[in-house]
Amino acid sequence: MKLQAPFIQLPLLFEASVLAAEVDALGESVWRDHPQKFPGNSMLPLLAAGGDPANESFIGEMSPTPELLRCPYLFKTIASLGAVAGRTRLMRLAGQAEVTPHVDQGYYWTDRVRVHVPIVTQPTVRFECDGITINMAAGECWIFDTWRKHRVENDASQSRIHLVVDTVGGPDFWTLVDKGRYHDAPIDGWQCRAIATGGAPLQLTSERYNIPLVMSPWEIHYRLNGLLDEADPSSPLTHTARQLSATFFKAWRSLWVQHGDSGNGIPLYLDARQRFFDAIPPEVKAMVLRNGTYFMDGVVALIGKIAVRQP
Repeated sequence: MKLQAPFIQLPLLFEASVLAAEVDALGESVWRDHPQKFPGNSMLPLLAAGGDPANESFIGEMSPTPELLRCPYLFKTIASLGAVAGRTRLMRLAGQAEVTPHVDQGYYWTDRVRVHVPIVTQPTVRFECDGITINMAAGECWIFDTWRKHRVENDASQSRIHLVVDTVGGPDFWTLVDKGRYHDAPIDGWQCRAIATGGAPLQLTSERYNIPLVMSPWEIHYRLNGLLDEADPSSPLTHTARQLSATFFKAWRSLWVQHGDSGNGIPLYLDARQRFFDAIPPEVKAMVLRNGTYFMDGVVALIGKIAVRQP
């Protein structure tokens, strides 16, 4: 999700040693390779589709995995964010490993904030976003702009473990963000609320509906204009892309009032999408956005792969 700053610290503080003890008690067998098999990267699912740690889908109700249910303070940590929690994991980065520079361009992450709570870390772990580098200390709570290019480097020998929660937020969560601190703001006088262990259990609210069967024309319009807002407004290529996008929106809207997301008219939707893709000139497809990605890559990620989900 796009944010007003590369990094924002939220006013929460967790007992990292307690979190680390719960994670350590789970053992090594529950850890899994990163889905992209990045060297030195591993993960442990905590909220997954159907509560199944082996299910990597972005579709369906995100429920606690057996491992999360064994960790009461970790559960409380997620619940204390005041957010509707989406797919959630522990992310581990081995010593002398890195997360290579990238942009989270996929549909699922476009509207979701990525919350980081460092559990096991050290001062030499560097998190870089849009040229800004910080160290997230154990027990702190951070969000960052996933639309900007970012990377992580762990040049120590010890593994780094972060709790990573993807969320669309919620009223209480956005209140926390409003009280947050930009990475370069003074820390003097800024206070965090400590989340203690024990006490009455908090309710954890998780998402149930996440990927549309057929994207509405208004979401089509929103997604495409969101991409074009990241392009050079003075470029003729941007003007061409807006015209083509408007034509596509009108075609999709005419299908929507006939079929909606009923599951009918799928071939017609697919044909409209393909005609839109075919109409985009190569130079427009290669148009570079402000975060260094290509316009067409964004169209494929946000429209091509998502606009129609065949039942």
